[in-house]
Amino acid sequence: MYPTLFNEKRTAQAAAFLLHRAGGRLPLLKLMKLLYLSERESLKVYGEPITGDKLVSMPHGPVLSLTYDYMNGAVQSVDGGWTTWVDDRAGHDLALKDPSMIRTPEDDLLELSDGDLEVLGSVWEKFGHMSKFALVEYTHGDACPEWVDPQGSSAAIPLDRLFSALGFSQQGVDSAVSHLKEQAQLNTAFA
Repeated sequence: MYPTLFNEKRTAQAAAFLLHRAGGRLPLLKLMKLLYLSERESLKVYGEPITGDKLVSMPHGPVLSLTYDYMNGAVQSVDGGWTTWVDDRAGHDLALKDPSMIRTPEDDLLELSDGDLEVLGSVWEKFGHMSKFALVEYTHGDACPEWVDPQGSSAAIPLDRLFSALGFSQQGVDSAVSHLKEQAQLNTAFA
């Protein structure tokens, strides 16, 4: 995995993008599924993550591990990070902290690249209309074969399994995983 690639500010702004598109509020489960599908799509299209989070299988499907902890208030946020953009969890929902902070995603979500915005926008267009339970069912099915039933717990989704599920050749899998490991090492070296 590549936990040292995790970027809280990018993750928070990706969540803010999706919340903005939803009118400011989403069920936590739906937001998580949309973020996972965005991360998956970014890795497929660009070979680069949006969040850099650890991917795990949980009973309701695949999730972004640290992002889930931020959603539940279990992790302390950095300045400009999660709590700058996303309000405290209210029941089963998450909302934008201050909707007026986003006039347009391109102007105000500056941690996100044009490619990130494109991926998030396409995921919203494709899946934003689906209910949280329809998304759970979708990510349990053939659409996300990297997910395996963790038998009531959680289990890591290895990058090689994800890239294989995305249709990469063995050489492509090896290259993509090697690239992400190198990026993680660089991040650690310069941290």
